[in-house]
Amino acid sequence: MAEGKVFLVGAGPGDPGLITVRGRELIDSADAIVYDALANPALLPPDAVTAGFPELYYVGKRGGAKRSVTQEDINQLIIRLAREGKRVVRLKGGDPFVFGRGSEEAIACGEASVPCEVVPGITAGIAAPAYAGIPVTHRGMAASVTLVTGSDDPAKLANTTNWAALAKSGSTLVLYMGVKALPATTAALIEGGLPEETPAAAIQWGTHSRQRTLVATLGTICEAIERERLKAPVVTVVGWPVLLRDEIAWFEKRPLFGKRIVVTRATDQAPALSGRLRELGAEVMEVPAVRIARLDLDPLRSALEMLAEYDWIVFTSRNGVSLFWEQLLSSGRDARSLAGIRIAAVGAATAGALLEHGIAVDVIPEKFVAEGLIEALGYRGDMTGARVLHVGAEGARDVLRAGLEELGAAVTLLPVYRSVPQPEGAENLRAALEHGEVDLVTLTSASAVAGLVDAVGADAATGAPTASIGPITSDAARAAGMDVTIEAGESTIDGLVDAIVETYAGG
Repeated sequence: MAEGKVFLVGAGPGDPGLITVRGRELIDSADAIVYDALANPALLPPDAVTAGFPELYYVGKRGGAKRSVTQEDINQLIIRLAREGKRVVRLKGGDPFVFGRGSEEAIACGEASVPCEVVPGITAGIAAPAYAGIPVTHRGMAASVTLVTGSDDPAKLANTTNWAALAKSGSTLVLYMGVKALPATTAALIEGGLPEETPAAAIQWGTHSRQRTLVATLGTICEAIERERLKAPVVTVVGWPVLLRDEIAWFEKRPLFGKRIVVTRATDQAPALSGRLRELGAEVMEVPAVRIARLDLDPLRSALEMLAEYDWIVFTSRNGVSLFWEQLLSSGRDARSLAGIRIAAVGAATAGALLEHGIAVDVIPEKFVAEGLIEALGYRGDMTGARVLHVGAEGARDVLRAGLEELGAAVTLLPVYRSVPQPEGAENLRAALEHGEVDLVTLTSASAVAGLVDAVGADAATGAPTASIGPITSDAARAAGMDVTIEAGESTIDGLVDAIVETYAGG
């Protein structure tokens, strides 16, 4: 049996973009992942639950909750998995060695003669203040920073930390502890000589899209936390650099900050939209309503044998381009086989997919729908008698074929894939929709509308406003009873994102 190994990987403070490159590589190559409550689930392989690989083990409970596993249980689990020959990623929120008990797990591995590697992560005590616009050091204000943890039991505080010394240190203090202990902590700091008017801030869910920041003073921060009902996880910052938040704050000012937006695109296509929305501050729920299933490609392979007989090839999606190119190359051909054939694409995304293979399209319409493409081809006046190969999806509207035939073309319609409803993960989405926890659902195709309805049910599907990529998708959504409040001016992902931002910025 191959020798296993444990990797203690810092997951960072919450924003999935803050994991290290090495950490991401190890997650992608893991046989088993043991993760805790503060490791963002977005870091886990998206198909791990349905595929059963890598194996996932949740071992986290936040403070105040009854632990289902002990630290000893976790130590034994990662050792057992490694001894089974697995590459084990122990995914820990923040940094493994900053109040994460990672050193205990590393020692346990050493005592068991199990190889162990440590991958540092960004700790919440630095990242959460930065995302709140608070530098932990600043010239003339604070020349040092002290990271402090404590117990939720105030009676234990005096035995763990010299608060009087910290009060006189002049250091920015970052407190990793439950808010229950904060009254005793602030009292100890004030008693130790730190002025009550020292600026303080409490940051809940730092670096997450649901981040909340309260600014007060050392003497009033506990009252502010209680008034605003902040609960763990909370990082508290005490020091004069807190005053710089008004000038530096950036994260919470992004146009989609705090909005919970559902992306229904197929898993392999979702990142383009999800990434843009996250950049703009949204909390994204990726719940693919459909997946792309390839059809029997023998007809496509036969068509490739007769490419010279066609005057035009029309593509209506990136998926069609991908499958066409895959089969073109596997048949021993390349772009030279398209010499003399004119190419049309229904929109910018499809044209971009072709350009990735070195093919610049001859025709792209101003309006990225079938009707727009028919209009653009009609202006050319050379469609009469033209032989057209249309590579697209099964079940798509018949508008394009009918329109081309009206122009005098002979059309070979070649469906190469279909969109199949994908119900996995629908339960969480259904619950969120029914409880009013979704601000917006994005729809990028009519098939996504049908897939969403199939996944969560007709009633739940109408539980939140929707943003549509274009008029065809909007018509399908309205027919399903959905409230289409946003429609992209240009039927592209960028156009959809721009329309969403414009709506919320204007509102």
